[in-house]
Amino acid sequence: MMTAGSTLRVAAAQLKFADSLDGNLAKIEQIAAKAAKRKADVVLYPEAATTGYGFDFTHLKRKPLRDALDHCSQIARATSIHLLVGTPVFKGRKLANCLVHFDRRGRVRHCYAKCQLTPSDKRFFTPGNAVSLFEIDGIPVTSIICHERRYPELVRLACMAGARIVFHPNAGMDALSVSKKKRNGNDGIAARAFENAVYYVFANSVGPQGGGKWSAGDSKIVAPDMRFLKLADNENEDLLIANLDLSKATGKYARESMEHPHVLSSTWKSLVRQIKADARKSTEGFDLPN
Repeated sequence: MMTAGSTLRVAAAQLKFADSLDGNLAKIEQIAAKAAKRKADVVLYPEAATTGYGFDFTHLKRKPLRDALDHCSQIARATSIHLLVGTPVFKGRKLANCLVHFDRRGRVRHCYAKCQLTPSDKRFFTPGNAVSLFEIDGIPVTSIICHERRYPELVRLACMAGARIVFHPNAGMDALSVSKKKRNGNDGIAARAFENAVYYVFANSVGPQGGGKWSAGDSKIVAPDMRFLKLADNENEDLLIANLDLSKATGKYARESMEHPHVLSSTWKSLVRQIKADARKSTEGFDLPN
């Protein structure tokens, strides 16, 4: 459990997708090795880091994907750090857009499926039906994926349930004009950290993504007071690392919202109980390494 004075050394990987599963796995492995050498406890990768977001998921086969996830498990075990990997995951015959947590021993501890899908997502993925809540070295954390930055309730409810860090994998696929508007922190993420009094870790793809689409990069690690502890550029791959002093991540505003106004209190508390119950079964039904 988190204690006074707890710290976590986090890394956010900004990368350009390769054109194959093997190519992306090589990048995931190289980044994990670099993060381990720099004494990171956890590294966050972008959305769909195993495949790339521009992938034609109608042709994605179960075995190659499962092999890729097994490889991620092996990487986590070999480096002894937590990996948060954006990846499609099969659930029965359907495919979900997920973030998978591999712990230091390579065990899958959490799988969050993106709930709020873009039109592009809806061509391939089925939506999730839970708010993300899990622990990294005893520290309660949450995650959202890409487009979900526009749905503050997903973060607020998790912070009410105890989360003190938000991990946000992203894969920008925008027109260049839209990509430019999102650069230099102009994406609302700092406000989300402030309004919940938590840290925010954002890992994005970067540069041209094919088909005239771009990704703004701009990966970042943000403090509860809205300070940018680290901010990447919009052109280059990068590995951002920062030490998070968890005594600064109080979750104060989210916690206080559970008490006032009283007309909402019972509803908030009921939702928090449901979120915690759902979190204990987050991996059920997904085709993941044991």
